[in-house]
Amino acid sequence: MIQLSPSHEKFYVEACDDGADDVLAIDRVSTEVTLTVKKDVPPSAVTRPIYGILGTIRLVAGNYIIVITKKKKVGECFSHAVWKATDFDILSYKKTMLHLTDIQLQDNKAFLAMLSHVLNVDGFYFSTTYDLTHTLQRLANTSPEFQEMSLLERADPRFVWNGHLLREFAAQPEIHRFALPVMHGFIAMHSCSINGKYFDWLLISRRSCFRAGVRYYVRGIDSEGHAANFVETEQIVHYNGSKASFVQTRGSIPFFWSQRPNLKYKPKPQISKVVNHMDGFQRHFDSQIISYGKQMIVNLVNQKGSEKPLEQTFAKMVNSLGNGMVRYIAFDFHKECSRMRWDRLQLLMDQLAEQQDEFSYFLVDSDGKVVTQQEGIFRSNCMDCLDRTNVIQSLLARRSLQAQLQRLGVLHVGQRIEEQAEFEKIYKNAWADNANACAKQYAGTGALKTDYTRTGKRTQWGLIMDGWNSLIRYYRNNFSDGFRQDAIDLFLGNYSVDEVESVSPLHIQKDWKFLALPIIMVVAFSMCIICLLMAGDTWTETLAYVLFWGTASFGTLAIIFYNGKDFVDAPKLVQKEKMD
Repeated sequence: MIQLSPSHEKFYVEACDDGADDVLAIDRVSTEVTLTVKKDVPPSAVTRPIYGILGTIRLVAGNYIIVITKKKKVGECFSHAVWKATDFDILSYKKTMLHLTDIQLQDNKAFLAMLSHVLNVDGFYFSTTYDLTHTLQRLANTSPEFQEMSLLERADPRFVWNGHLLREFAAQPEIHRFALPVMHGFIAMHSCSINGKYFDWLLISRRSCFRAGVRYYVRGIDSEGHAANFVETEQIVHYNGSKASFVQTRGSIPFFWSQRPNLKYKPKPQISKVVNHMDGFQRHFDSQIISYGKQMIVNLVNQKGSEKPLEQTFAKMVNSLGNGMVRYIAFDFHKECSRMRWDRLQLLMDQLAEQQDEFSYFLVDSDGKVVTQQEGIFRSNCMDCLDRTNVIQSLLARRSLQAQLQRLGVLHVGQRIEEQAEFEKIYKNAWADNANACAKQYAGTGALKTDYTRTGKRTQWGLIMDGWNSLIRYYRNNFSDGFRQDAIDLFLGNYSVDEVESVSPLHIQKDWKFLALPIIMVVAFSMCIICLLMAGDTWTETLAYVLFWGTASFGTLAIIFYNGKDFVDAPKLVQKEKMD
């Protein structure tokens, strides 16, 4: 636990449980961060417990410090406690807002609301003693010098969601122990038993903070090769001192394409015609090969309709890349599994079986000796890299787990995981919870198809829930995702608040159509209903009025849909060109 003691001049932060005398002092005027000792903390300072510093950020009113005020224990990873941060506080360095104009106050309030929105999205995890950002295999292949580094220095920058907020702390090694790298994603930890043998089973999904964003505003890749909605998922087994790990990734189709919301249920994807796709594509796979080895792409998009050009372009680009380390397989998930034929997923598993055996998994024995390395990775994707992707990942992970548990002696020869009812329930629910967490973070709702992940079969109730979640996604994607994207861009430092900025991007004037057309449509529709309820002297007169107002309302609705992009909630902080 950490104590925060704000005084008029400084914030004082001291660790309560390590016996050290060091106290972090943050000057509220100069913003300077220094180390001092406990006796320098003024007795008048009011003390409150916190569980970590997320970092600092500059807004219109000046600097703010974000602290973790509540945490919940998820479990233990090799005797290291892992926590979920469940509540935060955003504290101003300034003691008054009197120096701000009304417009500045309004902007500051909007930026604070954005930060609060990101912090309220479930899925921030940390450990004060264990590096959650690296896989077991990466940690096993590090040098003794790496092991001596602070958690902040050694963390994988792809998965440190408060990296931008901690930039001032990162520059001063002596204060690193007060800076806590926090990952975003999902963690499940379970103590399990099969055949009377107890083992720990962990599922960790690490969400990349590069090209992070919401479903329709962030697709494809950027010029550095970072893919949208990139998530690294690691499944770990710990039994009798031996540790086994199987890693998979998901990420948007890695070339330049977009799918802007425009009020249509499913906007048409657009592949950019003005950029060289191969540069970013090659950068993406070069970095993936360095991180994970061989790549097996599993593309689950539809092979007809609006998704077809994406599948064709992806296949063509892998072919043009001509890299033996990158292989490609396309499986039309919706076509193959139509009419509830989910048993047909076995066709894909059979196609991938030989490749999975070749890739193997990471295994280290109880003496710390590496027995096997994972030689390659499955990179799965659908359009959103959520629902279809999660189903396939859970099946690949189960096949790997089957092999691991047999090798470790937990499962007897001929036994199947599917037959272990108690563990199977834990396994399916954890993967369904993982699907929901990833979906909420990217699309704004829980995942679809989780009834299959939880039960192994498709249900009518599952279809109804998928319909409900699809409706909520439609609303959020069109009418609240601009704000969500702005919030993520502010939090991650893609947009920095400029104190001297003359015109705030938050005050972009909407076109006249945005206000006028919806009002005209509502008035016309209301008049149509009134004419129906209050019939005229003759039915021809009533029909004439109903036809006139009905035509006016539907005509206006058609114009609104034709100009759909003007009516959706678009991001204001980062320009569209930068995002495509």
